[in-house]
Amino acid sequence: MTLLDRSGADAYVSGNGDLTYDVTRYELDLTYAVDSNRLKGLATLTVVALVDVDRIRLDLHSLDVDKVLVDGKPVKYTHKRDVLAVRLTEPVASGRQLEVRVRYTGNPRPARKRHLGTAGWEELTDGVIVAGQPHGAPTWFPCNDRPSNKATYRLVVTAGSDYTVIANGQLVDRRRGSRTTTWVYEQRQPMATYLATVQIGRYELRAIAGGNVPVSVAAPRGLRSRLGATFGRQADMLNLYADLFGDYPFDGYQVVVTADDLEIPLESQGLSTFGANFLAADWDAERLVAHELAHQWFGNSLTAGAWKDIWLHEGFACYAEWLWSEGSGDRTAADHAEEHWKRLDALDQDLVLADPGPDLMFDDRVYKRGALFLHALRVTLGDESFFDTLAAWVAEHAYGTVDTEQLVDLFASATTSCDVRGLARTWLMEPDLPALPRRA
Repeated sequence: MTLLDRSGADAYVSGNGDLTYDVTRYELDLTYAVDSNRLKGLATLTVVALVDVDRIRLDLHSLDVDKVLVDGKPVKYTHKRDVLAVRLTEPVASGRQLEVRVRYTGNPRPARKRHLGTAGWEELTDGVIVAGQPHGAPTWFPCNDRPSNKATYRLVVTAGSDYTVIANGQLVDRRRGSRTTTWVYEQRQPMATYLATVQIGRYELRAIAGGNVPVSVAAPRGLRSRLGATFGRQADMLNLYADLFGDYPFDGYQVVVTADDLEIPLESQGLSTFGANFLAADWDAERLVAHELAHQWFGNSLTAGAWKDIWLHEGFACYAEWLWSEGSGDRTAADHAEEHWKRLDALDQDLVLADPGPDLMFDDRVYKRGALFLHALRVTLGDESFFDTLAAWVAEHAYGTVDTEQLVDLFASATTSCDVRGLARTWLMEPDLPALPRRA
Protein backbone atom coordinates (compact mmCIF):
# COMPACT_ATOMS: atom_id res chain seq x y z
CA MET A 1 0.00 0.00 0.00
CA THR A 2 1.47 3.35 -1.01
CA LEU A 3 1.49 6.33 1.32
CA LEU A 4 -1.55 7.92 -0.31
CA ASP A 5 -3.49 4.76 -1.09
CA ARG A 6 -7.15 5.80 -0.91
CA SER A 7 -8.24 2.25 -0.06
CA GLY A 8 -7.31 3.01 3.53
CA ALA A 9 -4.56 4.45 5.70
CA ASP A 10 -3.75 1.33 7.73
CA ALA A 11 -3.49 -2.23 6.42
CA TYR A 12 -4.85 -3.59 9.71
CA VAL A 13 -8.20 -1.80 9.21
CA SER A 14 -8.67 -1.93 5.45
CA GLY A 15 -10.70 0.79 3.82
CA ASN A 16 -10.65 3.24 6.71
CA GLY A 17 -8.78 6.52 6.91
CA ASP A 18 -7.05 8.82 4.44
CA LEU A 19 -3.50 10.13 4.64
CA THR A 20 -4.02 13.11 2.31
CA TYR A 21 -5.53 15.34 5.00
CA ASP A 22 -5.99 15.77 8.75
CA VAL A 23 -9.09 16.73 10.68
CA THR A 24 -8.14 19.11 13.49
CA ARG A 25 -11.60 19.51 15.02
CA TYR A 26 -14.97 17.76 14.98
CA GLU A 27 -18.17 19.51 16.05
CA LEU A 28 -20.99 17.00 16.22
CA ASP A 29 -24.61 18.03 16.80
CA LEU A 30 -26.70 14.88 17.27
CA THR A 31 -30.33 14.18 18.05
CA TYR A 32 -31.17 10.60 19.00
CA ALA A 33 -34.41 8.75 19.71
CA VAL A 34 -33.74 5.65 21.81
CA ASP A 35 -37.02 3.89 21.04
CA SER A 36 -36.62 4.04 17.26
CA ASN A 37 -32.80 4.09 17.11
CA ARG A 38 -33.07 7.17 14.91
CA LEU A 39 -30.07 9.48 14.65
CA LYS A 40 -29.97 12.93 13.05
CA GLY A 41 -26.55 14.50 12.79
CA LEU A 42 -24.73 17.60 11.66
CA ALA A 43 -20.97 17.16 11.59
CA THR A 44 -18.68 20.16 11.09
CA LEU A 45 -15.07 19.18 10.38
CA THR A 46 -12.07 21.48 10.23
CA VAL A 47 -9.83 19.88 7.60
CA VAL A 48 -6.23 20.64 6.66
CA ALA A 49 -4.85 19.28 3.38
CA LEU A 50 -1.52 17.47 3.76
CA VAL A 51 -0.96 17.30 -0.02
CA ASP A 52 -2.69 18.91 -2.97
CA VAL A 53 -6.20 17.40 -3.09
CA ASP A 54 -9.30 17.62 -5.29
CA ARG A 55 -11.57 15.59 -3.01
CA ILE A 56 -11.99 14.67 0.64
CA ARG A 57 -12.63 11.01 1.46
CA LEU A 58 -14.57 10.43 4.69
CA ASP A 59 -15.58 7.21 6.41
CA LEU A 60 -19.32 6.87 7.13
CA HIS A 61 -21.08 3.55 7.67
CA SER A 62 -24.74 2.78 6.94
CA LEU A 63 -26.15 6.30 7.49
CA ASP A 64 -27.78 8.47 4.80
CA VAL A 65 -26.15 11.74 3.71
CA ASP A 66 -28.57 14.61 3.11
CA LYS A 67 -26.20 17.46 2.24
CA VAL A 68 -22.50 18.36 2.16
CA LEU A 69 -21.09 21.88 2.30
CA VAL A 70 -17.47 22.95 1.89
CA ASP A 71 -16.71 26.42 3.22
CA GLY A 72 -20.44 27.09 3.26
CA LYS A 73 -21.16 26.07 -0.34
CA PRO A 74 -22.95 22.90 -1.51
CA VAL A 75 -20.73 20.38 -3.29
CA LYS A 76 -21.20 17.11 -5.13
CA TYR A 77 -20.49 13.85 -3.37
CA THR A 78 -20.90 10.10 -3.61
CA HIS A 79 -21.53 7.71 -0.72
CA LYS A 80 -20.75 4.10 -1.53
CA ARG A 81 -19.34 1.19 0.45
CA ASP A 82 -18.92 3.28 3.61
CA VAL A 83 -16.90 5.95 1.77
CA LEU A 84 -18.24 9.49 1.51
CA ALA A 85 -16.25 11.07 -1.34
CA VAL A 86 -16.60 14.86 -1.36
CA ARG A 87 -15.68 16.54 -4.66
CA LEU A 88 -14.08 19.94 -4.18
CA THR A 89 -15.04 22.72 -6.60
CA GLU A 90 -11.34 23.37 -7.25
CA PRO A 91 -8.03 21.75 -6.27
CA VAL A 92 -6.83 22.65 -2.79
CA ALA A 93 -3.15 23.17 -2.07
CA SER A 94 -1.28 21.44 0.73
CA GLY A 95 -1.62 23.33 4.00
CA ARG A 96 -4.96 24.95 3.22
CA GLN A 97 -7.77 24.67 5.76
CA LEU A 98 -11.37 23.81 4.83
CA GLU A 99 -14.65 23.52 6.69
CA VAL A 100 -16.65 20.44 5.69
CA ARG A 101 -20.22 20.12 6.95
CA VAL A 102 -22.21 16.93 6.56
CA ARG A 103 -25.89 16.58 7.42
CA TYR A 104 -26.99 12.96 7.81
CA THR A 105 -29.68 10.69 9.24
CA GLY A 106 -30.39 7.03 9.76
CA ASN A 107 -30.46 4.05 12.06
CA PRO A 108 -26.88 3.49 13.23
CA ARG A 109 -25.59 -0.05 13.59
CA PRO A 110 -22.24 -1.71 14.21
CA ALA A 111 -19.78 -2.14 11.35
CA ARG A 112 -18.28 -5.54 10.63
CA LYS A 113 -14.83 -6.14 9.22
CA ARG A 114 -13.11 -9.39 8.40
CA HIS A 115 -10.66 -10.41 11.16
CA LEU A 116 -11.95 -7.68 13.49
CA GLY A 117 -15.63 -8.49 14.04
CA THR A 118 -18.10 -5.71 14.85
CA ALA A 119 -17.55 -2.29 16.39
CA GLY A 120 -19.41 0.99 16.76
CA TRP A 121 -22.86 2.21 17.74
CA GLU A 122 -24.69 -0.53 19.61
CA GLU A 123 -28.20 -0.59 21.03
CA LEU A 124 -28.68 -1.84 24.57
CA THR A 125 -31.91 -3.06 26.11
CA ASP A 126 -32.62 0.55 27.08
CA GLY A 127 -29.94 2.86 25.75
CA VAL A 128 -26.79 2.95 23.67
CA ILE A 129 -23.06 2.39 23.89
CA VAL A 130 -20.37 3.14 21.33
CA ALA A 131 -17.52 0.63 21.14
CA GLY A 132 -15.23 2.37 18.68
CA GLN A 133 -12.08 0.26 18.65
CA PRO A 134 -10.77 -0.13 16.04
CA HIS A 135 -13.22 0.70 13.23
CA GLY A 136 -16.47 1.82 14.90
CA ALA A 137 -16.31 5.62 14.69
CA PRO A 138 -17.86 5.84 11.18
CA THR A 139 -21.04 4.18 12.47
CA TRP A 140 -22.15 7.47 14.02
CA PHE A 141 -20.22 10.35 12.43
CA PRO A 142 -18.26 11.07 9.22
CA CYS A 143 -14.57 11.01 10.00
CA ASN A 144 -11.01 10.36 8.92
CA ASP A 145 -10.85 7.07 10.77
CA ARG A 146 -7.18 6.46 11.43
CA PRO A 147 -5.44 6.56 14.83
CA SER A 148 -2.70 8.88 13.56
CA ASN A 149 -5.22 11.72 13.11
CA LYS A 150 -6.16 13.19 16.49
CA ALA A 151 -8.49 16.17 16.88
CA THR A 152 -10.42 18.16 19.45
CA TYR A 153 -14.18 17.63 19.71
CA ARG A 154 -17.39 19.36 20.67
CA LEU A 155 -20.20 16.85 21.20
CA VAL A 156 -23.78 18.12 21.41
CA VAL A 157 -26.30 15.33 21.99
CA THR A 158 -30.06 15.70 22.41
CA ALA A 159 -32.03 12.75 23.79
CA GLY A 160 -35.12 12.08 25.88
CA SER A 161 -34.99 13.78 29.27
CA ASP A 162 -35.37 10.47 31.10
CA TYR A 163 -31.94 9.46 29.81
CA THR A 164 -28.46 10.56 30.82
CA VAL A 165 -25.96 11.25 28.03
CA ILE A 166 -22.27 10.77 28.71
CA ALA A 167 -19.57 11.59 26.20
CA ASN A 168 -15.88 12.48 26.05
CA GLY A 169 -14.54 15.57 27.75
CA GLN A 170 -16.09 18.05 30.15
CA LEU A 171 -19.80 18.62 30.42
CA VAL A 172 -19.99 22.37 29.71
CA ASP A 173 -23.74 22.82 29.29
CA ARG A 174 -27.03 21.02 29.77
CA ARG A 175 -30.32 22.42 28.48
CA ARG A 176 -33.62 20.78 29.40
CA GLY A 177 -36.63 21.19 27.13
CA SER A 178 -40.18 19.94 27.48
CA ARG A 179 -39.33 16.37 26.49
CA THR A 180 -35.65 16.33 25.61
CA THR A 181 -32.39 17.43 27.15
CA THR A 182 -29.33 18.64 25.25
CA TRP A 183 -25.94 17.73 26.65
CA VAL A 184 -22.81 19.59 25.53
CA TYR A 185 -19.33 18.13 26.02
CA GLU A 186 -16.01 19.70 25.12
CA GLN A 187 -13.01 17.42 24.54
CA ARG A 188 -10.14 19.88 24.47
CA GLN A 189 -7.28 17.37 24.38
CA PRO A 190 -6.74 15.77 20.95
CA MET A 191 -8.44 12.40 20.52
CA ALA A 192 -8.32 9.60 17.95
CA THR A 193 -11.64 8.82 16.27
CA TYR A 194 -11.94 5.32 17.71
CA LEU A 195 -11.83 6.76 21.24
CA ALA A 196 -14.83 9.04 20.68
CA THR A 197 -17.98 7.76 22.35
CA VAL A 198 -21.54 8.48 23.40
CA GLN A 199 -23.23 6.51 26.18
CA ILE A 200 -26.99 6.90 26.69
CA GLY A 201 -28.88 5.24 29.51
CA ARG A 202 -30.94 5.68 32.66
CA TYR A 203 -27.92 6.46 34.79
CA GLU A 204 -27.31 8.10 38.13
CA LEU A 205 -23.95 9.73 38.81
CA ARG A 206 -21.86 8.97 41.87
CA ALA A 207 -18.63 10.78 42.71
CA ILE A 208 -15.64 8.82 44.01
CA ALA A 209 -13.63 10.77 46.58
CA GLY A 210 -9.86 10.79 46.94
CA GLY A 211 -8.60 11.29 43.40
CA ASN A 212 -6.35 14.08 42.18
CA VAL A 213 -8.94 14.77 39.45
CA PRO A 214 -12.72 14.29 39.45
CA VAL A 215 -13.65 10.59 39.33
CA SER A 216 -17.21 9.32 39.06
CA VAL A 217 -19.34 6.30 38.19
CA ALA A 218 -22.57 6.39 36.18
CA ALA A 219 -24.85 3.39 36.66
CA PRO A 220 -28.52 2.43 36.84
CA ARG A 221 -30.05 2.91 40.29
CA GLY A 222 -30.48 -0.83 40.75
CA LEU A 223 -26.72 -1.39 40.61
CA ARG A 224 -25.68 1.30 43.11
CA SER A 225 -25.18 -1.10 46.01
CA ARG A 226 -22.74 -3.21 43.98
CA LEU A 227 -20.43 -0.44 42.76
CA GLY A 228 -18.22 -0.07 45.82
CA ALA A 229 -16.78 -3.57 45.69
CA THR A 230 -15.53 -3.05 42.13
CA PHE A 231 -14.74 0.66 41.91
CA GLY A 232 -14.10 1.63 45.52
CA ARG A 233 -10.33 1.86 44.94
CA GLN A 234 -10.53 3.66 41.61
CA ALA A 235 -9.13 6.90 43.06
CA ASP A 236 -6.25 5.01 44.70
CA MET A 237 -5.41 3.45 41.34
CA LEU A 238 -5.42 6.84 39.65
CA ASN A 239 -3.12 8.31 42.30
CA LEU A 240 -0.67 5.40 42.03
CA TYR A 241 -0.54 5.66 38.26
CA ALA A 242 -0.02 9.42 38.47
CA ASP A 243 2.98 8.78 40.73
CA LEU A 244 4.43 6.21 38.31
CA PHE A 245 3.52 7.66 34.90
CA GLY A 246 2.94 11.37 35.47
CA ASP A 247 -0.17 13.46 36.02
CA TYR A 248 -3.50 12.10 34.82
CA PRO A 249 -3.78 13.54 31.29
CA PHE A 250 -7.45 14.58 31.11
CA ASP A 251 -9.94 16.76 32.96
CA GLY A 252 -11.64 13.87 34.73
CA TYR A 253 -12.35 10.16 34.61
CA GLN A 254 -15.74 8.54 34.43
CA VAL A 255 -16.86 4.92 34.51
CA VAL A 256 -20.17 3.90 32.94
CA VAL A 257 -21.79 0.65 34.11
CA THR A 258 -24.54 -0.65 31.85
CA ALA A 259 -27.53 -2.69 33.02
CA ASP A 260 -26.73 -5.11 30.20
CA ASP A 261 -23.88 -7.59 30.37
CA LEU A 262 -20.98 -6.81 28.02
CA GLU A 263 -18.43 -9.15 26.52
CA ILE A 264 -15.48 -6.96 27.53
CA PRO A 265 -14.99 -3.52 29.12
CA LEU A 266 -14.72 -0.69 26.61
CA GLU A 267 -12.00 1.95 26.47
CA SER A 268 -12.73 5.57 25.49
CA GLN A 269 -10.90 8.83 26.13
CA GLY A 270 -11.66 10.03 29.64
CA LEU A 271 -14.03 7.18 30.43
CA SER A 272 -14.49 3.42 30.42
CA THR A 273 -17.59 1.26 30.10
CA PHE A 274 -18.31 -1.95 32.02
CA GLY A 275 -21.24 -4.32 31.84
CA ALA A 276 -23.12 -5.30 34.99
CA ASN A 277 -21.43 -8.71 34.74
CA PHE A 278 -18.10 -7.14 35.76
CA LEU A 279 -19.36 -5.99 39.16
CA ALA A 280 -17.39 -8.30 41.44
CA ALA A 281 -14.83 -8.13 44.23
CA ASP A 282 -12.24 -10.51 42.77
CA TRP A 283 -8.87 -9.97 41.07
CA ASP A 284 -10.28 -10.48 37.58
CA ALA A 285 -12.62 -7.53 38.02
CA GLU A 286 -10.01 -5.42 39.83
CA ARG A 287 -7.38 -5.93 37.14
CA LEU A 288 -9.83 -4.89 34.41
CA VAL A 289 -10.63 -1.69 36.29
CA ALA A 290 -6.90 -1.03 36.56
CA HIS A 291 -6.33 -1.95 32.92
CA GLU A 292 -8.96 0.42 31.51
CA LEU A 293 -7.77 3.28 33.69
CA ALA A 294 -4.17 2.79 32.50
CA HIS A 295 -5.33 3.24 28.92
CA GLN A 296 -5.88 6.93 29.69
CA TRP A 297 -2.10 7.29 29.58
CA PHE A 298 -1.30 4.44 27.18
CA GLY A 299 -3.66 4.47 24.22
CA ASN A 300 -5.52 7.73 24.81
CA SER A 301 -2.89 10.37 25.61
CA LEU A 302 -0.16 8.38 23.85
CA THR A 303 -1.81 6.75 20.83
CA ALA A 304 -0.12 4.33 18.46
CA GLY A 305 -0.07 5.97 15.04
CA ALA A 306 -0.49 2.57 13.36
CA TRP A 307 -2.46 -0.45 14.56
CA LYS A 308 0.55 -2.74 14.23
CA ASP A 309 1.90 -1.03 17.36
CA ILE A 310 -1.17 -1.96 19.41
CA TRP A 311 1.12 -3.50 22.03
CA LEU A 312 2.04 0.06 23.05
CA HIS A 313 -1.53 0.26 24.37
CA GLU A 314 -2.28 -3.23 25.56
CA GLY A 315 1.15 -4.29 26.82
CA PHE A 316 1.42 -1.14 28.93
CA ALA A 317 -2.13 -1.46 30.28
CA CYS A 318 -1.50 -5.09 31.17
CA TYR A 319 1.75 -4.22 32.96
CA ALA A 320 -0.13 -1.47 34.79
CA GLU A 321 -2.40 -4.20 36.22
CA TRP A 322 0.67 -5.85 37.72
CA LEU A 323 2.01 -2.52 38.99
CA TRP A 324 -1.30 -1.87 40.74
CA SER A 325 -1.17 -5.34 42.29
CA GLU A 326 2.34 -4.65 43.56
CA GLY A 327 1.66 -1.07 44.66
CA SER A 328 -1.50 -2.04 46.56
CA GLY A 329 0.33 -4.65 48.61
CA ASP A 330 -0.79 -7.73 46.70
CA ARG A 331 1.34 -9.91 44.42
CA THR A 332 4.43 -8.35 42.91
CA ALA A 333 4.82 -7.60 39.23
CA ALA A 334 7.61 -10.20 39.19
CA ASP A 335 5.17 -12.85 40.43
CA HIS A 336 2.70 -11.99 37.68
CA ALA A 337 5.49 -11.99 35.10
CA GLU A 338 6.67 -15.46 36.11
CA GLU A 339 3.13 -16.83 35.93
CA HIS A 340 2.37 -15.40 32.52
CA TRP A 341 5.76 -16.24 31.03
CA LYS A 342 5.07 -19.90 31.84
CA ARG A 343 1.65 -19.66 30.21
CA LEU A 344 3.04 -18.07 27.04
CA ASP A 345 5.86 -20.58 26.89
CA ALA A 346 3.28 -23.35 26.51
CA LEU A 347 1.54 -21.63 23.56
CA ASP A 348 2.40 -21.36 19.88
CA GLN A 349 5.41 -19.16 19.14
CA ASP A 350 4.04 -17.51 16.00
CA LEU A 351 3.38 -13.94 17.11
CA VAL A 352 5.67 -10.97 16.36
CA LEU A 353 4.77 -8.39 18.98
CA ALA A 354 5.66 -5.28 16.97
CA ASP A 355 3.61 -6.43 13.96
CA PRO A 356 1.18 -9.21 14.91
CA GLY A 357 -1.10 -8.79 11.90
CA PRO A 358 -4.84 -8.00 11.94
CA ASP A 359 -5.76 -11.59 12.85
CA LEU A 360 -3.75 -11.40 16.08
CA MET A 361 -3.82 -7.73 17.03
CA PHE A 362 -6.16 -8.44 19.98
CA ASP A 363 -4.69 -11.83 20.84
CA ASP A 364 -4.03 -12.12 24.57
CA ARG A 365 -0.38 -12.83 23.80
CA VAL A 366 -0.01 -9.22 22.58
CA TYR A 367 -1.14 -8.05 26.02
CA LYS A 368 0.94 -10.45 28.08
CA ARG A 369 4.09 -10.48 25.95
CA GLY A 370 4.03 -6.68 25.86
CA ALA A 371 3.81 -6.59 29.64
CA LEU A 372 6.62 -9.14 29.91
CA PHE A 373 8.86 -7.03 27.68
CA LEU A 374 8.28 -4.03 29.92
CA HIS A 375 9.11 -6.11 32.97
CA ALA A 376 12.26 -7.35 31.23
CA LEU A 377 13.22 -3.71 30.60
CA ARG A 378 12.58 -2.88 34.26
CA VAL A 379 14.74 -5.75 35.50
CA THR A 380 17.51 -4.92 33.03
CA LEU A 381 17.61 -1.17 33.68
CA GLY A 382 16.67 -1.16 37.37
CA ASP A 383 13.63 0.51 38.90
CA GLU A 384 14.97 4.06 39.01
CA SER A 385 16.07 4.20 35.37
CA PHE A 386 13.02 2.32 34.13
CA PHE A 387 10.41 4.47 35.84
CA ASP A 388 12.25 7.72 35.11
CA THR A 389 12.37 6.79 31.42
CA LEU A 390 8.74 5.68 31.46
CA ALA A 391 7.67 9.04 32.88
CA ALA A 392 9.78 10.80 30.24
CA TRP A 393 8.05 8.73 27.53
CA VAL A 394 4.64 9.82 28.78
CA ALA A 395 5.61 13.49 29.13
CA GLU A 396 7.43 13.78 25.80
CA HIS A 397 4.60 12.31 23.73
CA ALA A 398 1.53 13.51 25.66
CA TYR A 399 -1.53 13.91 23.40
CA GLY A 400 0.43 12.69 20.39
CA THR A 401 1.04 9.54 18.39
CA VAL A 402 3.85 7.09 18.99
CA ASP A 403 5.52 4.02 17.51
CA THR A 404 7.71 1.17 18.69
CA GLU A 405 10.93 2.64 17.29
CA GLN A 406 10.48 5.81 19.34
CA LEU A 407 10.08 3.79 22.53
CA VAL A 408 13.15 1.66 21.87
CA ASP A 409 15.22 4.75 21.01
CA LEU A 410 14.26 6.44 24.28
CA PHE A 411 15.02 3.44 26.48
CA ALA A 412 18.26 2.76 24.62
CA SER A 413 19.36 6.33 25.32
CA ALA A 414 18.70 5.84 29.04
CA THR A 415 21.65 3.47 29.55
CA THR A 416 25.02 2.49 28.14
CA SER A 417 25.46 -0.50 30.44
CA CYS A 418 23.15 -2.93 28.64
CA ASP A 419 21.96 -3.75 25.13
CA VAL A 420 18.41 -2.40 25.12
CA ARG A 421 18.14 -2.69 21.33
CA GLY A 422 19.13 -6.34 21.44
CA LEU A 423 16.62 -6.99 24.22
CA ALA A 424 13.91 -5.20 22.24
CA ARG A 425 14.71 -7.14 19.09
CA THR A 426 14.20 -10.53 20.73
CA TRP A 427 10.97 -9.52 22.47
CA LEU A 428 9.43 -7.35 19.75
CA MET A 429 10.73 -8.53 16.37
CA GLU A 430 11.14 -12.29 16.77
CA PRO A 431 8.40 -14.86 17.41
CA ASP A 432 10.21 -17.10 19.91
CA LEU A 433 9.60 -16.22 23.55
CA PRO A 434 12.85 -15.00 25.18
CA ALA A 435 13.91 -16.04 28.65
CA LEU A 436 12.65 -13.71 31.35
CA PRO A 437 15.56 -11.87 33.01
CA ARG A 438 15.73 -11.98 36.78
CA ARG A 439 17.16 -9.53 39.25
CA ALA A 440 20.75 -10.18 40.30
